[in-house]
Amino acid sequence: MARRKPVLLVDGSENSRKAVMLLKERGIEYVEYDMRKFAESCCGDLPTTRAPSVFAPEGIFQDIEGVREYARMDRKEPDAESESAYW
Repeated sequence: MARRKPVLLVDGSENSRKAVMLLKERGIEYVEYDMRKFAESCCGDLPTTRAPSVFAPEGIFQDIEGVREYARMDRKEPDAESESAYW
């Protein structure tokens, strides 16, 4: 089974740039989503979500400290599908 990639929400801030570099340095594959594009193409801001944030099968990690925590994790293939398998 293919492993789902985490989604990194960014907004162009210094902390978002640090988060991108941190994940790249650790060799973590991810999908980058710029929150500013959401505001331009859809419905406005995502008011309850802060950037940078990582949405991953292991959980949600907010702000630069959360991204650092995620980068330090030992990610292994799950034995079974988690409840978040379909988000």
